[in-house]
Amino acid sequence: MSVHPFIEAEKQGGHSVKRACELLGVSRAAFCARRSGIPGPRAVRDAELAGRVAEVHARSRGSYGAPRVHAQLRQDGEQCGRRRVARLMREPGLTGQYRRRRQRTTIPDPGAGTRPDLIGRDFTPDAAGLDARWCGDITYIATEEGWLYLATVIDIASRRVVGWATADHLRTDLVADALRQAWARRRPTRSVIFHSDKGCQYTSADYTALAERLGMRLSVGRTGQCWDNALAESFFATLKGELLGDRPWPTPAAARSAIFEFIEGWYNLRRLHSSLGYRSPADFEAAHAA
Repeated sequence: MSVHPFIEAEKQGGHSVKRACELLGVSRAAFCARRSGIPGPRAVRDAELAGRVAEVHARSRGSYGAPRVHAQLRQDGEQCGRRRVARLMREPGLTGQYRRRRQRTTIPDPGAGTRPDLIGRDFTPDAAGLDARWCGDITYIATEEGWLYLATVIDIASRRVVGWATADHLRTDLVADALRQAWARRRPTRSVIFHSDKGCQYTSADYTALAERLGMRLSVGRTGQCWDNALAESFFATLKGELLGDRPWPTPAAARSAIFEFIEGWYNLRRLHSSLGYRSPADFEAAHAA
């Protein structure tokens, strides 16, 4: 970028460069730096920070926007403002992934008995402590060999996916396998509330019997009210926005492997959550234990 011709003309005419810079809102340091061709301290710092921004963005699989990139940089010891990070992402065209609406896969059972809503849309982190309230849902993943279905169990306090299972069907076994895995991993020492929608898998007799054997209390939201299970819905939106995309995977095995790496290697351990004060579920649980 060249020096403003008005300032240059003022200088050559023997007039005050300081006054010309003030009229145009340009600092004298910037004017001198432009004329000398030597980048100033801010430009040097921008170049260094831009590299770190690109590194954090790449490490997030291209999913982080400016708020999470800024939070990660601060955790790494970089002193910078969020607007500066946003500018340094905007210049090379770095953007985060945004959530899309998803279709529902659970089908309400009109013949199922009534159950209370023990959550009441309260998905506040750590409201009741770890392993006190879990939630779950089912989503679908397109592959070139057919549909793959994913069921999850999420700890509401820490946002950690504590159990999950995949299958090529939507039978009760799918959600039961996810719940069994969560129970085996966490071994809760008190009765846990498990919250879901009114899908027939969650209201079936087999699932009810499994929950009773595990000493769990079942909770359901209202029919057609996605906000009643907003945390489970939010996870699937993140998964699809940051990993799965719109194109089908070649095989269910490839999709399952990618989901495993996303949940166990990234989401639970390293992905920053704004609701947790820009900490990962693992970091949040470690701080809670301490």
